[in-house]
Amino acid sequence: MLDPRIFKFEGARKALGILTILTAIQAVVIVIQGRYLSVSLSELWQMTPLKAVALALSIFLSAFIIRQFLTVAKNYVLVPFAKQTTDQLQKELIQKYAKLGPTVISQNGTGKSVNLAIEGISQVNNYLTLVLIKFIDMSIVPWVILVYIATIKWEHALFLLFIYPVIILFMIILGYTAQAKADREYDRFNRLSNHFVDTLRGLTTLKQLGLSKRYAKNVYEVSEDYRKATLGTLSVGILSTFALDFLTTLSIAVVALFLGMALMDGTISLVAGLTILILAPEYFLPIRNFANDYHATLDGKNAFSDIMDILDQTELTDNHLYQAQQSGWQVDSQLVLENVNYAYPNSDQLALQDINLSLTGFERIGLVGTSGSGKSTLLNLLGGFIDGTGDVQIEGQRVPHLSQVDWQNNLQVMPQDPYIFHDTVRANLAFYTPQATDAEILQVLQRVGLETWFNQLADGLSTIIGDGAVQTSGGQAQRIALARIMLDQDRRIILMDEPTAHLDIETEMQLKETMLPVFNQHMVIFATHRLHWLAQMDWIVVMKDGAIVEQGTLEELLANDGYFVELQQAMKGVNRHA
Repeated sequence: MLDPRIFKFEGARKALGILTILTAIQAVVIVIQGRYLSVSLSELWQMTPLKAVALALSIFLSAFIIRQFLTVAKNYVLVPFAKQTTDQLQKELIQKYAKLGPTVISQNGTGKSVNLAIEGISQVNNYLTLVLIKFIDMSIVPWVILVYIATIKWEHALFLLFIYPVIILFMIILGYTAQAKADREYDRFNRLSNHFVDTLRGLTTLKQLGLSKRYAKNVYEVSEDYRKATLGTLSVGILSTFALDFLTTLSIAVVALFLGMALMDGTISLVAGLTILILAPEYFLPIRNFANDYHATLDGKNAFSDIMDILDQTELTDNHLYQAQQSGWQVDSQLVLENVNYAYPNSDQLALQDINLSLTGFERIGLVGTSGSGKSTLLNLLGGFIDGTGDVQIEGQRVPHLSQVDWQNNLQVMPQDPYIFHDTVRANLAFYTPQATDAEILQVLQRVGLETWFNQLADGLSTIIGDGAVQTSGGQAQRIALARIMLDQDRRIILMDEPTAHLDIETEMQLKETMLPVFNQHMVIFATHRLHWLAQMDWIVVMKDGAIVEQGTLEELLANDGYFVELQQAMKGVNRHA
């Protein structure tokens, strides 16, 4: 139940050490409480004056108060540790996302990744707060009570010792069942999260295609799967709680039966019998509490395991091998890829195979191919977001991959859907250059054609835009992304992944007029389906099934009359064999 990775966190051993000491003291106090409650009841049963019983009652009440105080103290010790640990986990998880890049997000899904960083952290806090105290209680309290009972009547202690492993075995059997159901519930919850996020992100497209109702049904079916999985987990939890309560109650009843017979035979005193009878429920209480909270914390345990699995992923240690020899990318700088391959995790099929490229200076390179041909994967590899195998050289320096800090410091990225942060216009535009002045930002806004839009904003550069604030159209988002690039004069390699794919042709042509001047003094690697961009490219790379099948200038490719011509005609809707 306890993940050993908990002990990696600062303060874990100290917190558990203090918990152990407090719990040991509390176990002794429970014994004293039970003993003097028995003495008080026995004396009162024998009609002893209240004054004569006052001392025993005072000790009982003092023990009771101390016990409650120790419970508060244990929470006081654990709650700050749990908060500190979960805060640290959240911070490290977000940092790990940034270091591992978009690959880890795509593997887990956006919904699950976000859920882990927010809801998952809350579940982990609940897991740490509930489980650690119960685990320590179960490890100490029953055995202190058992030892004391053995000093009174060893036969009853032996019976309690015998029944305890039976209950543990029963818990394990039901625990495995509950764990399996909770795992399915957790997987369905992550699936629901991913479906929900994907639906929100693609809502406009689904509406345009008339598929929103069909996809809503899909989300409904996934949510129903999650509901049924949750009810299945709850049913096992309720069943196991009932069965555990039944077993412990039955065990206490058996103890009471034997105590009654011993009292009738005169082989045990009333005080001793009452002490054992009062302490027997206390003996089973820690395991009952642990079992009850076990089901309540399974999601937290799963979330903790997933978070730790991500944090345990190996980070690159060889990302400083490339040392830039010049200040930024220059006209004589060169990138060479030879026989580079890449396969996605858990896939035997190569997504990129035998990639051979030589890119120099401020060339404009167009990547063309059908959907799934490997254009985006190649861009991710060039951006250092994924690491393939093969020979890679930057400015003559051989490196194992392109996740090199100095290389990535040259890059700017313009995707299909630029992300607009929920932040000010100023912060969104100065993404690459936080030191940019307001005058520079305003100048760039004018150059990218956003002056009219900007003049309508109530708070100027301080206006909050993005989700939940002032919205931007697709064309405006692309112009903001272009403005980010224009503000940074030091990064001279631009990766563009079909940046105009979702724009109408009129908006695209207007944006093209703004974009082309930006290409000057930059190396541009431009993935596109739009043929009109190819006339502005110095070199065209044609991809099919993850491989480069042709490359050259537009004139050379047309003269070759190969796959590029076939692809070009297919894009135009022309059947060359007609």
